[in-house]
Amino acid sequence: MLFIEPVFLVFFLVTAGVYWLMTSHDWRKIWLLAASYVFYGAWDWRFLFLMMACSAFNYVLALIAERQLKTGPAHPWLLPIALLGNLAVLFYFKYFNFFASSLSELAAVFGATVSPVTLQVVLPVGISFFTFQAMSYFFDVYRKDIPAEKSIIDVSLYIAFFPQLVAGPIVRAADFLPQLTRRRFFSDVNIRASLLLFAIGFIKKACIADGLAGYVDRVFADPASFDAFSIFSAVIFYAMQIYCDFSGYSDMAIAAAGLLGYHLVINFRAPYLSVNITEFWRRWHISLSTWLRDYLYIPLGGNRHGPRRRDRNLMLTMILGGLWHGASYNFIVWGFMHGLALIVRREWAARQPLATLRLPFGAFFSGLLTFYWVCIAWIFFRAATLPAALDITYTFVTFRSAGTEQLALGVPWSMVVVLMAAQWADQKYGIVKRIESISWPAFYGGLGTASAFALAMVPGGARPFIYFQF
Repeated sequence: MLFIEPVFLVFFLVTAGVYWLMTSHDWRKIWLLAASYVFYGAWDWRFLFLMMACSAFNYVLALIAERQLKTGPAHPWLLPIALLGNLAVLFYFKYFNFFASSLSELAAVFGATVSPVTLQVVLPVGISFFTFQAMSYFFDVYRKDIPAEKSIIDVSLYIAFFPQLVAGPIVRAADFLPQLTRRRFFSDVNIRASLLLFAIGFIKKACIADGLAGYVDRVFADPASFDAFSIFSAVIFYAMQIYCDFSGYSDMAIAAAGLLGYHLVINFRAPYLSVNITEFWRRWHISLSTWLRDYLYIPLGGNRHGPRRRDRNLMLTMILGGLWHGASYNFIVWGFMHGLALIVRREWAARQPLATLRLPFGAFFSGLLTFYWVCIAWIFFRAATLPAALDITYTFVTFRSAGTEQLALGVPWSMVVVLMAAQWADQKYGIVKRIESISWPAFYGGLGTASAFALAMVPGGARPFIYFQF
């Protein structure tokens, strides 16, 4: 059930309609939980039991942790049980085959022959997102940041809330659970902002991301056949595709939650306008980057023990962040590249604080270099194999290719230019906020016209969101 499909619109209208007609706050939560399970079960109903078990597991452990922490330290085995219980789910479904084949390859290096044991399992949609949310709830209770929730309905709804269930943003319990304590009122809903944000997300995903996907797929499927400019263009197009696909989902998720009276955190802030890699990670997938910072980088020691330990912690965080996306060496390389860039950026800033940004066009060229490096890293994120990624990277950097086939690039490049211009204009002049404040006939008339135009531009066949695989 994709946000851009008519079936979701019907599902959401029924869910929201019944929700706002209910007067009991408790029954509203039960209704939303049931709707969330229906939404997730539409992908594969068998994995509903996995999500329910994950919710119950962390709910019970959080209650035990709070009770023990009231009288002293928690049992030394409680935290390992929570970690192993949650990570075992991810390992089984997502990483077992990767590590099994890696051990087999390592054994072959030393002359041993080992037949890897592989599991024929289906990867549950959005497993990394709901597992991380469940873990963060327990960790926050364990660290005494929040009290344990007594209602299993509230904890289950926090983990399963359908707008952001399968691709984020990753929601913190401290942000969401307090919203479940009181009844929501339709008069408090910012309808204009939510409808406009949903329309923006729809255009990003259905028009731009899916419109660029065909060009990207052709080149990455057979890069040796294409000339250098086509390969270079396809890499840029993929950077735009994954941004519009993922941020489009986040926009629609935030909008859908807003129409139900709930607030979700902003997940993207025009990341390709960043002037350095540190700023990029403050603008890209914000909910994941802050999760990794708070639950991995800081517990590892953060920057508290000198620059060497800081750099080690940063690199380890980014590599594990890459591995979070999938069981592949390509994702490890992607994480390593971002970790390396962050370390280099810190060292440069320590020696030349803001010096280059004060030069004429300094910020522009710094931002261009950042985008260039991000695009190289995206090659490893998208390519099917590590050798293929290296071949595409060679062409992207050297602009040399033996291939001769060319893409028709006028339409996709115009999409890129319009997207970046719109992002820049909104950042500088607040275009979206200005649109929200115009008269209601102009707003709804413009929204209807834009929606009709967007629907006419949608390529045939809805594509799943890229981040569903994570």
